[in-house]
Amino acid sequence: MLPSNFVRHKAGRFVPVLLAGLILAACTGQGPQTSNVNIQGPATGTSDYYLQQAQQSSDDSKTDWQLLAIRALMKEGKYSQASQQIGQLPQQLSTTQQQELRLLNAQLRLSNQDFNGAQQLLGQVDAGALSKDQLARYYALQIAAMQSRPSLPLLRAYIAQEPLLQGDDRQKNIDATWQALLQMPQDQANNLVINANENTLQGWLDLLGVYRANSGAPEALKAALKDWQTRYPQNPAAKSLPTALSQVQNFTQASTSTIALLLPTSGQAQVFASAIQRGFNDAKNGALNPASQPVDAAPSADHSSTDAGDATATANAGEANPDAAQPETQPTQAAAAPAVTAQIRVYDTSSQPIQQVLQQAQQDGATLVVGPLLKSNVEQVASSQTPLNVLALNEPEQIQNLPNLCYFALSPEDEARDAAHHIWDQGKRQPLLLVPRSSLGDRVSKAFAQEWQTLGGATVLQQKFGSVAELKQGINSGVGIALSGTPLTVEPTQPQGIAIAGLTIPAPQESMPTPDAPQGNPDAVYIVSTQDELQLIKPMITMRTGSRSNIALYASSRSYQAGAGPDFRLEMDGLQFSDIPLLSGADPALMQQAARSFNNDYSLVRLYAMGIDAWTLANHFNQMRQTPGFAIDGNTGKLSANQDCVINRKLAWNQYQKGQIIAAP
Repeated sequence: MLPSNFVRHKAGRFVPVLLAGLILAACTGQGPQTSNVNIQGPATGTSDYYLQQAQQSSDDSKTDWQLLAIRALMKEGKYSQASQQIGQLPQQLSTTQQQELRLLNAQLRLSNQDFNGAQQLLGQVDAGALSKDQLARYYALQIAAMQSRPSLPLLRAYIAQEPLLQGDDRQKNIDATWQALLQMPQDQANNLVINANENTLQGWLDLLGVYRANSGAPEALKAALKDWQTRYPQNPAAKSLPTALSQVQNFTQASTSTIALLLPTSGQAQVFASAIQRGFNDAKNGALNPASQPVDAAPSADHSSTDAGDATATANAGEANPDAAQPETQPTQAAAAPAVTAQIRVYDTSSQPIQQVLQQAQQDGATLVVGPLLKSNVEQVASSQTPLNVLALNEPEQIQNLPNLCYFALSPEDEARDAAHHIWDQGKRQPLLLVPRSSLGDRVSKAFAQEWQTLGGATVLQQKFGSVAELKQGINSGVGIALSGTPLTVEPTQPQGIAIAGLTIPAPQESMPTPDAPQGNPDAVYIVSTQDELQLIKPMITMRTGSRSNIALYASSRSYQAGAGPDFRLEMDGLQFSDIPLLSGADPALMQQAARSFNNDYSLVRLYAMGIDAWTLANHFNQMRQTPGFAIDGNTGKLSANQDCVINRKLAWNQYQKGQIIAAP
């Protein structure tokens, strides 16, 4: 759209006169001409430049320069100044200026994470009156306001924006559309109701179906993608596949003929390594699910109470060594890979430097490395520049995205992040964390709080508890536990900027206020405790809140151990907890076999399940690295790989109800 003050001259003879006038104005120091102002086009100047032009301009164009300055200020992250400039705009604006101001106000709301407010403002915009540049921003703001959460309106916004973009921005739009589809649950995608003329959207949905039907067979997926491109030649993705899918064209299966298993087979972590190694070997040899073993119909928490102390001791041993993988988990199920001919060589990482171990494995002809287990060793592997493919069994503090490295860990932080999602999805907004007074409690609290704020939640409250002896003293005195705590301030895991398909909303340069602490009483409590501690904590909560309290209680898998009989399950009535699928009844026969093998030590059973899943992941290494949306149902959770090839685990949640354990709602 042309600017409102654009003048079309019918005779070419007036051009020299106009140029002479412009030169004269520049020489005499007069202000810029109003014909240069176009608030509907791109804003490529700096805020200082636009503010200077506004000061020098007449009333007719001053407002336009101010609007451009506001857009530049927000692009530079100077939101406070942008807000001040909005307050200085005149009351009377033209229709075009009002439209631009609504876009700017929506962007300002987004910078403060006021997503509902931004959506309301965007609903007042007349999209038909916007220029091409404004439309691209309008749809980007819509996408940001929907927080990129998969939905039909989000897909429509991406599709509407795509023709308005060019170059890298267009490819980013295609990639973002594909990610939105991948993140959409299959039931939701199958039940979308679209219009008959939405051919582009129909093509995208068919592409998702093609991918999900062939994701486990890379060669079949290659052929299916070519067929889809033939059927939908006009779809944007047919002309330029999403980046993640284009990698499928060059997919090659990773060799697993010789696997180097790097574990601390001596020293303090030997017990953990032995459980992982046994699970890995059993999966490799096809020794899972023995048909000769009796099978119960449902999982039971009532396993020989004589071994509860051993389980607690093992868990404490893992806690005392924070460098070791921590057995904290969730439920989902994956069929074990069939027995194959593969040579497995085990290397002790406790007896020699990790660099020497990698060199020896390479000399021995290893084609894939599984391990190491300790965080410090994983950090050394990430910086080693080894050419071998590596499935590390832990995560370092700083993840490096390397083409030959994936990370698979069981950690309490991982479980805390999953708990944040579960509690958020259940509609709770004011959680309280009850954690031990230890480094474990600090790590869990930090991970939960960061994930909670990423979801859009406010600052969470935290309360720490002491030893079992202290808890017993509290319950004997009838004090109970007051559900209050101190606000937990954490740094965001990522800068809270928004960069969506052609529109960049950076994090503010000025210090922004931290999210408000929750007001009133908590509506949810996440408890990280042992079974003995939980048996005291829940009654102490009831002392203060009453038996009919509506506060939802959640616990980590740390509290789910052998030895809990029917009395314990009745005491825990209503409490939800997470654990790995193997301990949640996904495979009762394998569960009984593993429980017997490890004397009902659930900590070691979890690591045994990790070994099983490590074998499965090792046999899908290139798919994890190269195939978008890779996911399998594992014994330690529903496993999926992100862009850094960090394996995320979605945990299953159970609930105590009338002495039984059922799936949580």
